[in-house]
Amino acid sequence: MAETVFRAIAREEGFEDSVEVTSAGTGDWHVGERADPRTLTALIRRDYDGSAHRAKQFEPSWFADLDLVIALDRSHERVLRAWAPTEQERAKVHLLTAFDPDRAGLDVADPYYSDDAMFDHTLAQIEHSARALFAQIRPALRQGAA
Repeated sequence: MAETVFRAIAREEGFEDSVEVTSAGTGDWHVGERADPRTLTALIRRDYDGSAHRAKQFEPSWFADLDLVIALDRSHERVLRAWAPTEQERAKVHLLTAFDPDRAGLDVADPYYSDDAMFDHTLAQIEHSARALFAQIRPALRQGAA
């Protein structure tokens, strides 16, 4: 969800060529699979297309090439920070909600064991916090485009 939403925001804002977005889990149990059908349905209801997504596992070697590593909950944030090989790379890891003054420090709800309404709720959380994150990075993107 978050990858699809953030990519759509970058496109809306005219920065799709300036922002690289990918998602990856901290476990390998869904590698190669499409997004959960309930995720895809929730995305479609909000006019997003998540059909191209395939699950992959985060690799610690990626840190060197990334500016930000966004976690959706504190357990993933802890794992990602533990995998970071240096303090500088640990500092790249942030909760998505850390950029959202209305939700700072909260986990994004995991809807996996819930119903369609929870998938919609999770998507709304992601949309709100992803827009807040984009507002934070927009000045740097504008400066880079100038």
